[in-house]
Amino acid sequence: MKLLRCLPLALAPLIAFAAGEKIAVIPKGTTHSFWKSVESGAKQAGAELGAEIIWKGPLKEDDRAQQIAVVQQFVSSGVNAIVLAPLDDTALRGPVKSAAERNIPVVIFDSALKGEPGKDFLSYVATNNTRGGEIGGEELARLLGGKGKVVLLRYAEGSASTGEREAGFMSVMKKHPGITVIVDNRYAGPTISSAQDASMNLIDKVREADGIFCPNESSTQGMILALRQTGLAGKKKFVGFDTSAFLLGALAKGDVQGLVAQNPVRMGYLGVVTAVKHLRGEKVETVVDTGCVLVTKENRHTPEVEAVIGK
Repeated sequence: MKLLRCLPLALAPLIAFAAGEKIAVIPKGTTHSFWKSVESGAKQAGAELGAEIIWKGPLKEDDRAQQIAVVQQFVSSGVNAIVLAPLDDTALRGPVKSAAERNIPVVIFDSALKGEPGKDFLSYVATNNTRGGEIGGEELARLLGGKGKVVLLRYAEGSASTGEREAGFMSVMKKHPGITVIVDNRYAGPTISSAQDASMNLIDKVREADGIFCPNESSTQGMILALRQTGLAGKKKFVGFDTSAFLLGALAKGDVQGLVAQNPVRMGYLGVVTAVKHLRGEKVETVVDTGCVLVTKENRHTPEVEAVIGK
């Protein structure tokens, strides 16, 4: 099988000296495995560069008010830079503008913020989310042989990253006249539990469907749990997103046939590297693509996939 990816993979070269900058890294949430990997990458970069990494974010990925408060706290305390994964592409514009007014550069990572990289904020470091959704759609269309009924369980309104993945997925579905998307207006919500509930609430449509797509870790896991609960696991063609230990285990069992894998360690790492390079007077890219790759049971242990998700 051709390996579908949107890369490059190699880590950027680091700057040779340390200056002890304080970098606040603010995720969308702190419970999912994805964010723990981001934290690992951010702290790796901090250790190599001699920068202090302060990791803080809301517990759940629907607490916009808490994330805004965290950004405002770091703006007031005067950190040297902020690396932020905005929960909402609009609601976080004000706090980011406040940081700029205090001469605190902001690197946006993982999920877009409305505005222009290099102007409204320093840089955007993320997966090409539209391409990631296209990769998921291409694989599901291949699994279905270009025909059948499909359920798209979206993540949450206002989340730019998953919205781009969903749009990429839908653009591929429209290219296949033999495929009908029978659900595309339901949302999983911010947790695995809410995703499982949402999946159970549309289980009759899931029974009718031949294929399923979910755009992030929690929506994919919640759908798998619902499929297991109803005896449908392994009976539907299913492509999800992200690669926690749970999801990779489900891939090995055949409960999901494909996962679009981001590189969260690289994302956290390059978010911090970009901020520190700027603080040290180096020119930085306004958009940094951290890459993604399709993971299947067949290619799981190939060197290219392991370079993204580990062994």
